[in-house]
Amino acid sequence: MDVIESKVDVGSEEYQKNYKEMAALVKDLENELDKSFNERSPKALKRHEESGKLPAKKKLDLLLDKNTPFLEIAPLAAKDMYDGKIHKAGLIAGIGVVEGQECLISINDATIKGGAIYPMGVKKTLRCQAIAMENRLPLITLMDSAGAYLPLQSEIFPDIDDGGRIFFNQARISKMGIPQIVGVMGLCTAGGAYGVAMCDEIVHVKQHGAIFLGGPPLVKAATGEEVLANDLGGAELHCNDSGVSDYYAQDDAHAIRIIRKITKNLPRNEKSTLSMTEPELPIYDAKELYGIVSPDLSQPYDIREVIARIVDGSRFLEFKEMYGETLVTGWANIHGYPVGILANNGILFSRSAQKATQFIQLCDKRKIPLVFLQNINGFIVGSDYERAGITKDGHKMVNAVANCSVPKFTMIVGASFGAGNYAMCGRAYSPRLLWMWPNAQIGVMGGSQAADVLISITNDQRKRAGQKSMTQEEINFINKPVIEAALKEGNAYYSTSQLWDDGIVDPAKSRDVLGLAISASLNAPLRDQEYGFGVFRM
Repeated sequence: MDVIESKVDVGSEEYQKNYKEMAALVKDLENELDKSFNERSPKALKRHEESGKLPAKKKLDLLLDKNTPFLEIAPLAAKDMYDGKIHKAGLIAGIGVVEGQECLISINDATIKGGAIYPMGVKKTLRCQAIAMENRLPLITLMDSAGAYLPLQSEIFPDIDDGGRIFFNQARISKMGIPQIVGVMGLCTAGGAYGVAMCDEIVHVKQHGAIFLGGPPLVKAATGEEVLANDLGGAELHCNDSGVSDYYAQDDAHAIRIIRKITKNLPRNEKSTLSMTEPELPIYDAKELYGIVSPDLSQPYDIREVIARIVDGSRFLEFKEMYGETLVTGWANIHGYPVGILANNGILFSRSAQKATQFIQLCDKRKIPLVFLQNINGFIVGSDYERAGITKDGHKMVNAVANCSVPKFTMIVGASFGAGNYAMCGRAYSPRLLWMWPNAQIGVMGGSQAADVLISITNDQRKRAGQKSMTQEEINFINKPVIEAALKEGNAYYSTSQLWDDGIVDPAKSRDVLGLAISASLNAPLRDQEYGFGVFRM
């Protein structure tokens, strides 16, 4: 493979401006991540400490192997939702290493509303289960939850993607042979009790760990019986009498030591193998990405400059370099893992889509994981392009992305609009993991384009009615709210709050994030479905 020759002028005014603006976005991101971990009410922290429980972050530190990375999932889920204080949707979750085994870890944060489960907490749990199933990762859950947040119970309970789906998934995960281990470190009420009972092995902490279908208030209301939480569902009852729990722990730290022993005792399934190379750093500084990519999405740049700062040795074997030039495709390695990369250098034309379709088929046939670098405004439009077959060529690409059976990973590094989002493996096309850079935007189309479309439609309607076209004042009246709504609902923070992605990442950390994700994916077979494609419209 050839080394990509960078043409970036790090001393240019444009580079320095971009760098300053992107660095500010990254600083904002770091502040938001710190806030999500540490902004808790003094009252909740004091109550948690007095109960003898460990903070969620401390539990995570004790659970993970020392000096190993943790790939957090959706750290800013539910940001600015509810009362603005349901950080991380109430739970820390991610992929980490426990006794040498990559696991999907989920930890309730009881300093947030007593660990009550909000609708976005359900959505995040379902997302974590999907990641565990796709990548065959053992699940370790540290439970401490007061159950569903009742004022929002209608958004938590009945539908196919609501709380009941969690238990459905647990049954399917068990059938798949994926281990599920849980530590009972607080109240596990109603659905929380089912979630515990459906795990393979249960570690129960004495005194403050309790499992029951109905807590003391409900028992009293339903039967008149007055009973304490520990007598109703404590560790002694469930370890000695009911047999629900399997291990008795003195405290949180002891429970985590037991969980580590259980994990160590799990059989080690051999990971899938790829044709690895010796990992090496890119020859260019990853932080140069700050100066290359402008937060202003209208500013163009060569996506190869991004690839050069992510892949091993900055080496890249480009496929069909001179054909369909608005899409860059080719082979590289990331942390030694071979990957096929599809990266946008403009909107998608027929030739770009045809090239993508062929390249995806090649990678799928050779069992090479795919990495999509999205900066896409969509497919080309217009009568000449329709006549040339852009619709059917776009169909080919979408078909290939949907049916590709090797692991796929998506990084949105800029725009992600319209059908371009789909063709470049957006969330609906099931990448194993998907992230956004802090400058990224997502939507059906950009705000200005949406406003122009509405204005055009309105003027056409007026023309048919024999009326005058809109005045500039009327145009401004439409423009402003449409553009403002697009900026609000299309920015990276809105996306990540809604769990449309798995997290916002510092561009300079993209390489490491991808490497960790690829490693985790190898716990599953390289093909998660039968090889083959649908009908390609020729």
